[in-house]
Amino acid sequence: MIQQKGKTYFYLFYQNSFFIEKGKNMCYIFVAMPKRDSQDAKRRLYEFVVAQGGYFRAAQATEAGYPKQLQYYHVKRGNWVREAWGIYRLPEWPRSSYDDLILWTLWSHQLAVVSHQTAMAVHGISDLMPARIHLTVPSRFRKRPPPGIVLYRDELAPHEIEQREGFRVTTALRTLIDGARVPVDPERLSAGVRDAILKGLVGDRHIEAAIAALRGEVAERLHQALMEARRAA
Repeated sequence: MIQQKGKTYFYLFYQNSFFIEKGKNMCYIFVAMPKRDSQDAKRRLYEFVVAQGGYFRAAQATEAGYPKQLQYYHVKRGNWVREAWGIYRLPEWPRSSYDDLILWTLWSHQLAVVSHQTAMAVHGISDLMPARIHLTVPSRFRKRPPPGIVLYRDELAPHEIEQREGFRVTTALRTLIDGARVPVDPERLSAGVRDAILKGLVGDRHIEAAIAALRGEVAERLHQALMEARRAA
């Protein structure tokens, strides 16, 4: 410790450093992380990054071996970019057209599944990207959605979900069923059914089986959409 003209300087000699200034007190903290541990932490962090399109949560960084002090350091140095509260991205990682879906997946702690109109756009069975992002979350999910996010609470089965880079999306069949439940505009729903069949994402017989298992207006909407798709084919 060195005192000079009312200022107090603390030097903790470790390997890496970052700078904190508050009032007249300045602390230089050199955070200890041996080289081998640093490499292991970087490798573990990259496991998250690769699977999540360049993004990761603060909790994942901690799990990888980066304490809060080092997280602060990497943000200040520009090694990491803070995209939202507790969510970071590596700046060298190429962006994709689905960055927003990855971001909101991390916001949900990987519980959300892209669904409904947004899933139609992801599957390419809709020519419009909805103004709001539609996500399905488990019934236990308690976070309140911010503006621009629409949440549906449902328990999806594993066979109703597809894994993409950094996010999950409902299968084409489940997406069409959700479109009949919302309901999506009939013309858009029939166009979605037609495109899903033409792209080989789902077969007629699978849609027919889904209609037989559904009840009431939802089954009728999906049936009408299938009939319209067949006439337009």
